[in-house]
Amino acid sequence: MAQVLEFKLPDLGEGLTEAEIVRWLVEVGDVVAVDQPVVEVETAKAMVEVPCPYGGVVTARFGEAGSELPVGAPLLTVAVGEPEPDRPAAPGADGHRAQPARAQAVSAASAEAGSAASGGAGPSAGAEDPGTEGSGNVLVGYGTSGAPARRRRVRPGPPAGANGRARAADPVDGPVPVISPLVRRLARENGLDLRELTGSGPDGLILRADVEYALRAAAAQGRTATAPAGPRPGGEPAREAAGAAPAPQAGAAALGAAPLTAAPGADGVRTPLKGVRGAVADKLSRSRREIPDATCWVDADATELMRARAAMNAAGVPKVSLIALLARICTAALARFPELNSTVDTEAREIVRFERVHLGFAAQTERGLVVPVVRDAHARNAESLTAEFARLTEAARTGALTPAELTGGTFTLNNYGVFGVDGSTPILNHPEAAMLGVGRITPKPWVHEGELAVRQVVQLSLTFDHRVCDGGTAGGFLRYVADCVEQPAVLLRTV
Repeated sequence: MAQVLEFKLPDLGEGLTEAEIVRWLVEVGDVVAVDQPVVEVETAKAMVEVPCPYGGVVTARFGEAGSELPVGAPLLTVAVGEPEPDRPAAPGADGHRAQPARAQAVSAASAEAGSAASGGAGPSAGAEDPGTEGSGNVLVGYGTSGAPARRRRVRPGPPAGANGRARAADPVDGPVPVISPLVRRLARENGLDLRELTGSGPDGLILRADVEYALRAAAAQGRTATAPAGPRPGGEPAREAAGAAPAPQAGAAALGAAPLTAAPGADGVRTPLKGVRGAVADKLSRSRREIPDATCWVDADATELMRARAAMNAAGVPKVSLIALLARICTAALARFPELNSTVDTEAREIVRFERVHLGFAAQTERGLVVPVVRDAHARNAESLTAEFARLTEAARTGALTPAELTGGTFTLNNYGVFGVDGSTPILNHPEAAMLGVGRITPKPWVHEGELAVRQVVQLSLTFDHRVCDGGTAGGFLRYVADCVEQPAVLLRTV
């Protein structure tokens, strides 16, 4: 007898309590394997795919794209085990109902689930019935078993014919290998069929550059070719599909700017504060309410720092980024002024000082402002910091950051100079106690060794929680940072 199991939105961790459904990856009546992703959701931290711990036939889905669900709310139901003949499934919140004729696929789905969970070698270890025993370890954005199952979409066989026998099933197509859910969204919003693209990444992985190239080519040709002819970013030819939809408009949509969900109001356009934008708004509001912050700043001559970086990068070793050098300066300054690597426990009325530096850095993305965190930045050299900044920046750009990579920071480095501005008084990244801001480095007249000269000048600012320290400590920290920028050899005394 078939057993219908309910799969609920799992605990997302990191304080997240809800998620918005972006796109369903399965339909009612589809056969799913253990650990197969079934829905794409967006949290306040990242966009991820949720895997189902059960294998069987999807009998109901709860919620449509755009709806928000709290943790613990039902996502879908799955029928596992031997089916009851001709018993219709209960409809889900979106009104979908499984086909009775498809119920014959349930037992086959259970076998398929066990095979997928164990790498095709039969039922998963430790489960007498792989259809009823889920993998049990659901994490958003990750597989739920020890050995990740193949992430594929499996459809059941077609309905039975008049003679009671099922007709031959069509070949099963696997999922399209795409680097991130944001790439899927970009293609979907512009009417692009990813199945007709040839990815330029490893093993045919479709990158964002592939989708953007296809959209630009389609706009230039005046029609939608789901994969334009000609060379691709990876040097491979692309296929062209006939009967495609009209071409997407060039501009922001073609370049990947996701349109805002807005509704006209009496006095203008209203945009819901949800997802990443809503999380940022809540965090900034809380920071302003709870933290009595203050800002001090200083101009510094960064000429020698720029020369030191050029000399380091001329040695033929892996290149060192400017933000990595600034991060190295930050960790050295925090070793001298540890009061700023702390937070305030308002309930206990205590200052909590951290021994390790988890350095956050502000990154602007299409989804809004995010702050990835470099773990144990104090224990990394310039090369290691450069590599980690590059990895996290790329993950932020593609929407692949995990919740763990966006939380737990103890100090933030904000390089707003990339926007071409000199100074800023940022809001602290709650619950952290301090943030170093770096403006643009630009040639300016400067008195150097008693004479007027053109030097590379940068404005540095420190915003700090006045509860954890006074102006003397904050000023000492900022002055030490400025000294290291002006004379990088100062760092040698702290190594």
